[in-house]
Amino acid sequence: MARIDLRGDALPEGPALRDLLPRADFDVQAALEKVRPICEAVHHRGDAALIDFAEKFDGVRLESVRVPAQAISDALENLDPAVRAALEESIRRARLVHREQRRSTHTTQVVPGGTVTEKWVPVDRVGLYAPGGRAVYPSSVIMNVVPAQEAGVESLALASPAQAEFGGLPHPTILAACALLGVDEVYAAGGATAVAMFAYGTESCAPANLVTGPGNIWVAAAKRYFTGKIGIDAEAGPTEIAILADDTADPVHVAADLISQAEHDPLAAAVLVTDSVALADAVDKELEPQVAASKHIDERIRPALEGKQSAIVLVDGIAEGLRVVNAYGAEHLEIQTADAVAVAERVRNAGAVFIGPWAPVSLGDYAAGSNHVLPTGGCACHSSGLSVQSFLRGIHIVDYTKDALADVAHHVVTLAEAEDLPAHGAAIKARFGWKVPTSK
Repeated sequence: MARIDLRGDALPEGPALRDLLPRADFDVQAALEKVRPICEAVHHRGDAALIDFAEKFDGVRLESVRVPAQAISDALENLDPAVRAALEESIRRARLVHREQRRSTHTTQVVPGGTVTEKWVPVDRVGLYAPGGRAVYPSSVIMNVVPAQEAGVESLALASPAQAEFGGLPHPTILAACALLGVDEVYAAGGATAVAMFAYGTESCAPANLVTGPGNIWVAAAKRYFTGKIGIDAEAGPTEIAILADDTADPVHVAADLISQAEHDPLAAAVLVTDSVALADAVDKELEPQVAASKHIDERIRPALEGKQSAIVLVDGIAEGLRVVNAYGAEHLEIQTADAVAVAERVRNAGAVFIGPWAPVSLGDYAAGSNHVLPTGGCACHSSGLSVQSFLRGIHIVDYTKDALADVAHHVVTLAEAEDLPAHGAAIKARFGWKVPTSK
């Protein structure tokens, strides 16, 4: 892995520090122009366009985009019992965590006779996307469906790419996960076509209010294209792991964790931030045999670890390391230092934080109970991961009596006139015979 040495000199502030850190090239704007005609074809031709694009991109001619109910139940029937048990445990843990996130209605009495209530209402319909390109992600089905269900969303539809080897159906493990979660509306649609299907609706699929789920650059570009028409969770980019470690960290663990995310994608980012040259050298040495023993070496792991998005960053101390990881804003941040809990409390920017040697990112990907749909590309500096809140809307309900309005009417009129919006004030005056009461 490349090295970036930030020792010795004072670290710069803000964007200047971020510019020193590794990051993958991920040009959503350029991809936007390529997905535009795809999205509009789905808009105008509906299911026929989805079928044509499945043939073009996935190599299979579909008879129908909607997955038959029998195929979903058959997938669960044929699922490996060990995989089923693992999925069920992942679902159980995710429900425990996400159920606690649901917000309750709260009423504040502002003045006697005047209240504001904040009511949380789920969106009506959500389109969920589960990738199916380089790998199959039943875990992403869980991470999207569980918070939506716990939020109370009544209408859920899921899309995943058609697979030629499975007769045009999404991967059977994806379908089995849907069955375990009670999701029976599933579509064989991938990438930008799936997002367009949810945004516009087709003969088979009703339009959704919100689209969530990770995906490649084409999914991210389609989400950007439809921003404003539908809600989106985020424009997810390549996965990232950053590890803040000192000389107490085990280089075997650190190397394994860097590789675990590198195997997702050749653009995946693996970043080690450390004040220990000895650890950096040991991790470099440990990477060689572990990479050699891995599966997706040449097509994913080596390009990811050797790419411009990955590096070992040397710093003077853990305080400086914290500044670096807070500037980086990693999707996944591991803290493998002495007193890791106290160090983790000082983290401000990360999608999820994993503390100590026994909480690797892999645990969060599958069975910690946390959500693995997280902000990438530095967006953790301003955005959160997927949660129950992602599927809820806060609505303020204002309830004032005549006396409560009278008590504040002169302030409302004054502010309306200060903003040169006299009709606002007139709406108040009309309620009191055009003579605004004075404050008591």
